[in-house]
Amino acid sequence: MPPGVINFVPGDPVTVSKEALTHPDLGGVHFTGSTAVFRSMWQTIGGNIGGYKSYPRIVGETGGKDFIVAHASADPAALAVAIVRGGFEYQGQKCAAASRIYVPKSLWPEVRDRTLAMMAEIRMGDPADFRNFLCAVIDQRAFERIGGYLADAKRNAKVLAGGGAEGDEGWFVEPTLIQTDDPGHRLLCEEIFGPIVTVYVYDDAKWA
Repeated sequence: MPPGVINFVPGDPVTVSKEALTHPDLGGVHFTGSTAVFRSMWQTIGGNIGGYKSYPRIVGETGGKDFIVAHASADPAALAVAIVRGGFEYQGQKCAAASRIYVPKSLWPEVRDRTLAMMAEIRMGDPADFRNFLCAVIDQRAFERIGGYLADAKRNAKVLAGGGAEGDEGWFVEPTLIQTDDPGHRLLCEEIFGPIVTVYVYDDAKWA
């Protein structure tokens, strides 16, 4: 493609959005992120509809809280891999991140042990070093928000691994596995967008 057809513009999201969303040449928005932000973008575009040269097309993917539900017949090894890969790739900063897991009691001991063993081998650091599976979360605001969930987990749930956060040289959050006995716990309900996976263990007989 000729230069300038595709541009990468990093920066403060509020500043970038203010310029892009009110520009007469805006042709469309394809957004992935939080529901609140997408609604505000849609509202801005609607409020400026008379100032555009055409009607901007708007597409949004928001509010992801993906899950894994395991049946008692599941393969514990495959399930553990799915938890680690699904929950911690890209620091959990993807809408498809598997952040809540429902596991039958009969499988949980083996799945837990396999998951913890894999987590112990995860390296975290500079993304330029391909031996590192995790790097820092996107910014300080995300770091502090995720830290709030970790603090809540330490008070109201059981942290099985991880739980640490270090912001001296980059916004690093350890891959964290949490277990809760409360199916309505906020960690199972709210999108965190970080390397936190929460497990609820259910009785096999209650599969239905």
